[in-house]
Amino acid sequence: MPIFLHGPDPSVYDTSDRKPHVIIIGAGLAGLTLAALLHKADIPFDIFEKSAETRNVGSAVFLGPNVGPLFTQLGIMDEYLAKSKLCATIRLFNEHREQDFALDFSLNNELGGFDGRILPRKVLYEIILGQVPDERIHRGKRMSWMTQGENGVHVKFTDGSESEGDILVGADGAYSAVRKCLYDRLQKDHKLPASDAQDLPFSCVCVAGYTDALDIEKFPFLKDPESSVINTRSFDKPYSWNVFAVNDNKMCWNSTLYLDEESSKFHNNFRTTDWGEGGAEGMCNDIRNFPINGGDGTLTLGDLIDKTPKDQMAKVMLEEKVFDTWHHCRTVLIGDACHKLHPAGGQGATSAFQDAVALANWINALPTTQVKDLEKAFKSYRDERHAAALVATAHAKNMCKFYGKVRFVLVIASHL
Repeated sequence: MPIFLHGPDPSVYDTSDRKPHVIIIGAGLAGLTLAALLHKADIPFDIFEKSAETRNVGSAVFLGPNVGPLFTQLGIMDEYLAKSKLCATIRLFNEHREQDFALDFSLNNELGGFDGRILPRKVLYEIILGQVPDERIHRGKRMSWMTQGENGVHVKFTDGSESEGDILVGADGAYSAVRKCLYDRLQKDHKLPASDAQDLPFSCVCVAGYTDALDIEKFPFLKDPESSVINTRSFDKPYSWNVFAVNDNKMCWNSTLYLDEESSKFHNNFRTTDWGEGGAEGMCNDIRNFPINGGDGTLTLGDLIDKTPKDQMAKVMLEEKVFDTWHHCRTVLIGDACHKLHPAGGQGATSAFQDAVALANWINALPTTQVKDLEKAFKSYRDERHAAALVATAHAKNMCKFYGKVRFVLVIASHL
């Protein structure tokens, strides 16, 4: 995907104080949240999403107190509270369905002003989506290349359509087309750090789902107005798994496979052919007999898998990387496009929200749409968020070990 300077005369500068037109590639949580904030600030924008239809699978999302001010400002707090459950504990079980210990964070409200809550990712997405005018979202638009320069940014899509604006935001996920296009140019100009040119590393594979309504007599804990993160760690298998009670008598679930050197090679061979809905079935067969807590003491993941529509489960790689290069010229990255976090840390959605808030603030404060002002704003955004992304990554790595892999290694070591 080539990138060239755009504009008939780069020496002609726009010195007006008009608001910039923002092109957002990707209608995930990061892109939609940025769009909602720009809409509140009366900053013109358009979102381009490669998928023709909204397809938002995944498990549950835990959100802590730090999203409270954002949701209040967006006017979605009441809907968020109505569609989520209070969640103040992580409970860790072994394969005998015995609780080993629990982590309590019931002081969230007292210390941070808002409670921690949990809800399906699909529901969270729909809440944010409702804040963005339909006419500003253009679906079935896969970016093929872009050009940028002093006079603006020009984006072309695979269907032959084009768009022009002042700012290009890459909110298109871990395998961002915007990032690839930007990095290709920077690499040719010898301006890309070597670490940014390396592939996204991954050490885990996950299958996740969101059930239909369940029988509350079989799953009596669904009656409880509060939820918990219920994690089970294996004694002798490189797996851990989680279940979460959510509203409407439904549950979210996931299971993580921790890879070694050989299994990493195997899964990498199927990197582009064995993922998404189609790849989930095989892994579900491997995990369906894993025990879960509750009910009559015989429940397994299979009881949830059998009640999960196929279009509400997916197999995904859990990549982990924080990129160094977040912006250049008129282009800037947010969310998974610049930092991909392991979900064990529970920081992916929150980090995306915080990116969107920071970037929206800097865009709103722009004195002009000239590149020199954009680059100052983007640098300030990156300075504000990069260190936080590194902290979130370290936390996610620690929680990943805490949930599963360390237990697996320690149990083996104890038998040597």
